Amino acid sequence: MSDTKEKSSALSVEEQGIDTIAESDRHGSPKDLFWPWFAANISVLAMSYGAWALGFGISFWQATLASILGIVVSFLLVGIVSIAGKRANAPTMVITRATFGVEGAKVPSVLSWIATLGWEISLTTTAVLALASTFQRLGWGSGAAPKIISTIIVVGLVVVAGIFGYDLIMKAQQAITIISGVVTIGFLILGWSHIDFAAVGASQAGSAPSVLGAFLFVMTGFGLGWVNVAADYSRYLPRKSSNSGIVFWSTFGASLAPVLLVIYGGLLAVSNQKLSDAVGNDPIGAMASILPTWYLVPFTLVAVLGLMSGAIMDNYSNGLALLSFGIKLPRVAAAGLTAALTVLGVVYVTFFSDTFIGPFQGFLITLGVPMAVWTGLFIADVLLRKQDYNTEDLYKADGRYGAWNVKSLVILVVGTLLGWGLVVNTSASWLEWQGYFLGLFGGKDGAWASANLGVIVALVIGFVGALIFQRGDIAAQESQDKED
Repeated sequence: MSDTKEKSSALSVEEQGIDTIAESDRHGSPKDLFWPWFAANISVLAMSYGAWALGFGISFWQATLASILGIVVSFLLVGIVSIAGKRANAPTMVITRATFGVEGAKVPSVLSWIATLGWEISLTTTAVLALASTFQRLGWGSGAAPKIISTIIVVGLVVVAGIFGYDLIMKAQQAITIISGVVTIGFLILGWSHIDFAAVGASQAGSAPSVLGAFLFVMTGFGLGWVNVAADYSRYLPRKSSNSGIVFWSTFGASLAPVLLVIYGGLLAVSNQKLSDAVGNDPIGAMASILPTWYLVPFTLVAVLGLMSGAIMDNYSNGLALLSFGIKLPRVAAAGLTAALTVLGVVYVTFFSDTFIGPFQGFLITLGVPMAVWTGLFIADVLLRKQDYNTEDLYKADGRYGAWNVKSLVILVVGTLLGWGLVVNTSASWLEWQGYFLGLFGGKDGAWASANLGVIVALVIGFVGALIFQRGDIAAQESQDKED
């Protein structure tokens, strides 16, 4: 493909919806996946997780270990799910019809739509707060005006990229990666003098349940927030693409920046309690407070670009999830609807919510449980399946995948109910009903309450349940190709 043709494609509105990518339109290689996943996760917000991990009452070294494992393990799941994209050349929520049935897949599609919308709101809100905070520090306004202007700018750019679609997103991610990488290095250098290594060494170790809680929170906040859209960005790859290459470049690209940023954020937070506390209300603004004024503009540029990169991918995938549910809209209209709902969410969190981290944690944990069950089911399906998906039957309720797979839906419900019973979030009053099984582990105030056991339990139930109950279904589905 020539450079001129690539530019033309990137500046054209994608017409592709949830249908299968034609053989002639498949292009690229696994290494191309590095760019979108790196750009979407180089967000300065990652540094805030260093402070949030310490909030579990653990030492810097415990928080670092928990964070690294949480990031890499969760993005490894993203890499495995990405394999399905090139084996079906269809969006993630279309491919999951092989597990849940063509009609039954509407259930995870709804969950995915809510999850991606929530993530888009969270990332966009953080970008708006970062931009508004910088406007105020530079003396360019005060009160509500900077937030309103920031909302218009950020949401507008996210919508434009989401409407143009896949090719523009992939091109934009390359540019965001390079710009963000350079400016982030500058931040690391300027912030180094604020690290108190004596405080790092003096941080007190916490309990094993607290470390596990930090690990699962980071895991939920990073890779588990992306698994339900992973195949959306590998679906344009040719069928001959290497599975190991897809897993490696997705995992490596997504993990590289967060690992470094979370460690650095933890160093800053353990060195400055005031900074650590401020992260809860305005994650990016808190980190920017240690910078000289002259570096605010490039820092904000990187912060907003990184957050927008993730929000753009969520906007795009949210539209695909909506179409997968059966809503009859052009992909562009679906992206526009998502944008309108995002504006409402941003306005609420920015102007009417007292804190950012409380609602954010509540959202992550509550949606993280059913999405963890789905992830276990989908991962098992990818590992058990020996052949490519039959793309025609993914769109036919009377095909080999059927209309409803009751076993998968039962596993999803059981895993979710058990998972919700083993998580608790004291920062969000509307979630006080959760944790109803924690009495078996010392109660909601016990040592294991903060461990978020429900997330890992849900993931295991989905995976093991699929291995036990879905193996025969998958074998029967694939045997039809031999008969044909």
